[in-house]
Amino acid sequence: MNNVCLVGRLTRDPELRHTGNGTPVCNYTLAVDRQFKSEGQPTADFIPVQVWRQTAEFVANYFTKGMRVFVVGRLQVRMYEDGEGNKRHATEVVANQVGFADGKKDGISNRGTANPDDFADENKEILDSDVPF
Repeated sequence: MNNVCLVGRLTRDPELRHTGNGTPVCNYTLAVDRQFKSEGQPTADFIPVQVWRQTAEFVANYFTKGMRVFVVGRLQVRMYEDGEGNKRHATEVVANQVGFADGKKDGISNRGTANPDDFADENKEILDSDVPF
């Protein structure tokens, strides 16, 4: 099982790009506090995060540097060759859910997440008289 759940602060504004076929992809770095301190000072891990499609557009529009957010996704390790021909690897979180860790911001809901109440009527019986056609 490969699941990652993080809460942290954005270290910079997200960067939105598009692939060759037009698919939106957004990258940012999340500073996640560790539970222990180093020489009395708090420490953090700086974790690269990547989001795709509609979630990428949501992040680009509503996330900003310093904002406290949550991320749910999977860990991905990519291998690549740098400009000098050296083999390198990059570890990042590929997010499938994101949202504001401190609640709604200026009337914007956590559109990158699902709330169980959103589906409360999903299993409700629909009568023929309720259908408009």
